[in-house]
Amino acid sequence: PFSLRATEVPQGSGSGFVWDANGYIVTNFHVIQSAQAADVTLADHSTWPARLVGVEPDKDLAVLRIDAQSRTLPAIAVGTSSDLEVGQKVFAIGNPFGFDQTLTTGVISGLGRVIESVTGRPIEGVIQTDAAINPGNSGGPLLNLNGEVVGINRAIRSSGMTLDGEPVNSGIGFAVSINIVKQVVPYLIRDGKYDYPYLGISSSSRDLTLNEWKAIGSTQTSGAYVIEVTPGGPAEK
Repeated sequence: PFSLRATEVPQGSGSGFVWDANGYIVTNFHVIQSAQAADVTLADHSTWPARLVGVEPDKDLAVLRIDAQSRTLPAIAVGTSSDLEVGQKVFAIGNPFGFDQTLTTGVISGLGRVIESVTGRPIEGVIQTDAAINPGNSGGPLLNLNGEVVGINRAIRSSGMTLDGEPVNSGIGFAVSINIVKQVVPYLIRDGKYDYPYLGISSSSRDLTLNEWKAIGSTQTSGAYVIEVTPGGPAEK
């Protein structure tokens, strides 16, 4: 779990997990989004100051690092989200409402969901689960029966609020798939950011008719009709 502080005053908390023995910690971007500083508390309740390594807001992912060289950090076993099935049992570990090291169980309720990131862009391939996910669970691992992380608990669909204004779990939780995490995190560790590949062209949004292909002098009647090439982009190069 994370204990965030602004000017040394605790402001919020979330969850995360050890990516590797070098001290890299993976969590959600929205967990650390407004933090001026962050502490990481490990399972043995030792607390370590963390520095921000990289973020990818469009996927709601962030990487922190702690300097705990005097000890061996147990990296989480990383699984895959490619072979998940609806009905499969899963476990969520996190820090809901400040109750650290909390484990909840459930099943995968749906696959291929799409939710909105903090930037408003869609996160695709999201896992839906009925394992209880509450405020403070964000950034924690969703595990399969082998103890492998298959997703990062990210959000809930709530039908009400507590007296403190917190959303209430209604049995519909969402986790970013581990396949997305495995794609993005190595770049955050290396570069501090994730650059999306792009071709650098704009093309027709519809199929051209036979007469239109002939009008542009094409000898073929299929393929992409390139309207513009982005100056300095990959296609031009």
